[in-house]
Amino acid sequence: MKQTVNVNIGSMPFTLDEDAYRALRDYFDDVHSRLPEGDAETEADIETRMGEILREQAASPMYVVSLDRVRAAIERLGTPDCFGTRHGENLSDTDADARPRKLYRSRTERSIAGVCGGLAEFFDADPGLFRLVTLLLILFGGLSIWIYVILWIVVPEEPVRKFTVHDKKRNE
Repeated sequence: MKQTVNVNIGSMPFTLDEDAYRALRDYFDDVHSRLPEGDAETEADIETRMGEILREQAASPMYVVSLDRVRAAIERLGTPDCFGTRHGENLSDTDADARPRKLYRSRTERSIAGVCGGLAEFFDADPGLFRLVTLLLILFGGLSIWIYVILWIVVPEEPVRKFTVHDKKRNE
């Protein structure tokens, strides 16, 4: 069973499964990182075209878009490399890895409060594994339920991501 996410892509509503949402979010983030600053029009055009491609594939508005459909749409629209190089791509990989990661409660990978999903995203691991380990630690006394509640209160919820980004421009 997969969770679904309701999004607007190019002002068109879609329901995506969780994997498709992540792939599309990563795609738009990658394209965003390659476009010059200030060109909201180009990004809006890319988003609108992606929405049109996905709408062509959907039999009805109630259809859930799968990861395969998103991959096919990305293939049709073009890989992020088609939109140029990333800003600061000439930096070494160690500089990119040195950026601090932030811990958030997940909006998409959540059973109760998104704590385990957020930890899994932070450590790039399977959320189910985190849930299982947390449950075992709570049941066998190694981790108190209070720690989970404290994390629920202290760790902020993941910010809402928008597909349309208005502050980047593409040089033509």
